[in-house]
Amino acid sequence: QVQLVESGGGLMQPGGSLRLSCAASGSIFSINVMAWYRQAPGQGRDLVATITSGGSTNYADSVKGRFAISRDNAKNTVYLQMNSLKPEDTAVYYCNVLTKKSLTYWGQGTQVTVSS
Repeated sequence: QVQLVESGGGLMQPGGSLRLSCAASGSIFSINVMAWYRQAPGQGRDLVATITSGGSTNYADSVKGRFAISRDNAKNTVYLQMNSLKPEDTAVYYCNVLTKKSLTYWGQGTQVTVSS
């Protein structure tokens, strides 16, 4: 079992920045890929960014050049630095991990609202 706790969401004006954090606990030795997803009101849950245990990253086209995912393996934490925020980035952001045995776990979600 892996437990995930997210933090760092909130209200930000367009053009601003926020950093999300997700701390993992439990069977952390089994974690392979860490990721962030988001779900806007009335929409499905979409992949935002992923990072492998080796540090390889991948981003949705909508956030490339604005968001950066990183991970601190010593702290078992994954981050999402979000810059140049737009109103369309408004969503609940979820942390996700995929273990080496292909099990997946989700955090509880953190709300990000971008509005003037």
